[in-house]
Amino acid sequence: MKTSVLRIALLALSILGISLLHYLTPLHLPFLHDIFQRLYYLPIILAALWFGFSGGLACSLAVSVVYAPHILFQWGGHLTVEMEKYLEIVLYNIVGGVTGLLAQRERERGVELQKTAEGLEESYRKLQAQSERIIAIEEQLRRAEKLSTLGEMAAVLAHEIRNPLGSIRGTAEILRDDYRPGDAKHEFIEIQIRETERLNRVVEDFLRMARPQPSEKGRCVIQEELETIVTLVSNDARERRIRLVLEPPAADAVVRADGEKLRQAFLNIVINALQATPPEGSVDISTMPCQSDTDSPFYEIRFRDSGAGIDAATMERIFEPFFTTKQDGTGLGLAITRKIIEAHGGTLRVESEPGQGTSVIVRLPAQEETP
Repeated sequence: MKTSVLRIALLALSILGISLLHYLTPLHLPFLHDIFQRLYYLPIILAALWFGFSGGLACSLAVSVVYAPHILFQWGGHLTVEMEKYLEIVLYNIVGGVTGLLAQRERERGVELQKTAEGLEESYRKLQAQSERIIAIEEQLRRAEKLSTLGEMAAVLAHEIRNPLGSIRGTAEILRDDYRPGDAKHEFIEIQIRETERLNRVVEDFLRMARPQPSEKGRCVIQEELETIVTLVSNDARERRIRLVLEPPAADAVVRADGEKLRQAFLNIVINALQATPPEGSVDISTMPCQSDTDSPFYEIRFRDSGAGIDAATMERIFEPFFTTKQDGTGLGLAITRKIIEAHGGTLRVESEPGQGTSVIVRLPAQEETP
């Protein structure tokens, strides 16, 4: 608005200044009048460029009004003698109208191009979002293919390994009774039993990863589940000299979930955090309500450790089945955990930098309380 007012003022001043030059210059200096006569084109063209057709025509009409008295009264108004000056007035209006029309069309064309550019940009964003969704779907299909392979392997493992493992463990427990603690053979048998239990856990992890587990979801208070987990691992944390802190939430965080499976997911995360944290370190657990982009409320459970962190190459693979950096790990813990969280409509994300510790963020949709 201020720019338009300034431009109108500038045009008015320029027309007034050129008209004063005409009226104040003696008639015996016609070459100066010819120069002043053509100076009128400057405000006319500027008005056309700034305000379009209406601006150019209005300015040319204003010039005509202030210039006509000069022709009529100072030059005597002889039509045959001063025909050139009258034609100049006609030309003022033609130039103002044509230039304004062209400028207006160019401006409208610019607006159309701008809208087209914005539409193309929006289309690009949509295509980019669709591309990201396609990549995510492809990743899910690859995971589904892996899970399908795991299902076939699990069936074989259940038949070929679990039964013999049970026999081996039973036999080892019988033999252990024949030797007293401290005996070398007693220690060997204890190792055999522990390794048998570990192999059995690996098989169970295969089964959980590969086969969907039926679950009954109900009202579940997150803080109560976390308190149970803290109680279970508190002795382990003390032995490792790690401070385990469960922060109280501002309000009860209630979700619809299978409490047993949720405890299993939380337990996997806390155990990983304790194993990654050095002595005198800490593991902090907190819960807070959040709001998503779709206005659906959810709760964010954050597990933060003060360990060594995870490098970028390892971060890209932490959810891959069978990938592990631990000597005795199966590489299924985080994969199973994410599967449990996603089965509850939530998400699991890991944030970490080398030397800065690791944060595992779980988001679960809040249960709508019914009155």
